[in-house]
Amino acid sequence: LSQLPGWSVRPDGSIVIATGNDDALGLYRCTPYNSYGTAGESRPTRVLLKDPPAFTVRPKEEYFQEVGRELVIPCAAHGDPPPTVTWVKVGSVGKSSAQVDGNSSLVLHPLIKEQHGVWECTATNQVASVTTATSVHVLGTSPHAVTNVSVLPLLLAANISWEPGFDGGYFQRFSVWYTPLVRYPPRAHHDWVSLSVPAGAQHLLVENLQPDTSYQFSVLAQNKLGSGPFSQIVTSVPRGFPVTTVPPEPPAMTVHVFLSPPRALTANETVRGVLLRWDPPARASVALSGYALELRQDKGGWEVLERSIPGTDTQVLVPGLIKDAFYEFRLVAFAGSYISDPSNTVNVSTAGKAGLPRWGWKQKLPELLPQPVLAGVIGGICFLSVAVIFSTMAACIMNRRRAARVRKRRQ
Repeated sequence: LSQLPGWSVRPDGSIVIATGNDDALGLYRCTPYNSYGTAGESRPTRVLLKDPPAFTVRPKEEYFQEVGRELVIPCAAHGDPPPTVTWVKVGSVGKSSAQVDGNSSLVLHPLIKEQHGVWECTATNQVASVTTATSVHVLGTSPHAVTNVSVLPLLLAANISWEPGFDGGYFQRFSVWYTPLVRYPPRAHHDWVSLSVPAGAQHLLVENLQPDTSYQFSVLAQNKLGSGPFSQIVTSVPRGFPVTTVPPEPPAMTVHVFLSPPRALTANETVRGVLLRWDPPARASVALSGYALELRQDKGGWEVLERSIPGTDTQVLVPGLIKDAFYEFRLVAFAGSYISDPSNTVNVSTAGKAGLPRWGWKQKLPELLPQPVLAGVIGGICFLSVAVIFSTMAACIMNRRRAARVRKRRQ
């Protein structure tokens, strides 16, 4: 072996041939031995030289074709043994609708928007695998989603930037959409606000934001054929005005908060109203702040009946329900800025119940009128009552005097 450059033997007895050539062809046997001799040679093994795959036809770097038409991309290779040629779209999930013909060419027919992107042609045999790539641009479609959306938080503002996706062959415009994340949203689905981006720009400054409030941002691309998909949603918090000169604290570590809903909510009717009882959440990784009670009447929308129930309470009394009505109650728990899922729902029916008032919890006079207005109404009623009494007394006195004058004249 010392006479063959690049040949060596490893400690385990394996032979290493650094460069394969005609000198390496032939039969090989291994003979193990020690101080007692050898048990004989191994069975022979033959060394053959094979060629790795090499492309004879490579696809172009880019292809442009109208949607709905046919696109054929060639790719061919040779080797010993002959390689197998396969095509795959980079980043695709699942099986592709593309076909490969007898010449190993990629056939896209009809061409669709989802086939836009980078395609790889791979030739493989027992020796090695080689790959080449090409880009397919599908024309005549709506824009593709923008990528790499980033948000830079500023003072009461945020600067949003992105990288445009393929425009589908037409001029495209962008719009930035954003919405605040509030702890108690006024309704189930909060609205998104959209701002148009000047033509040709790839960034936008969003101003007049609330400090220390989380916002969600997304970017939408449009051309004359329609809108593309929204980008991924990025959450950011604009900076507020500095209140102290103390250096900022180091960023806190990410804490995973677990808050399960209240358990075993039950309802019992009493002479004073409906008494609701429950068990605290089974899991709460932070201190419990309190509960909020929600009510729904006759299958209507859910409304917050009481949002400041202390976290130490496990029961609450709901008085003054309307007669001949159907109620549903549920409870949610709060821990700081986190809110749990709703508890189980309990039903209360007042159909046919005697002794209940005709007005409900939303129709109590102190809740319908503010206290200053209520005081003014009561005072006005008292003033009118006194005025009526004095007017009646004055009329009686005048009638008596008139009757006395008439009697004197007759006498």
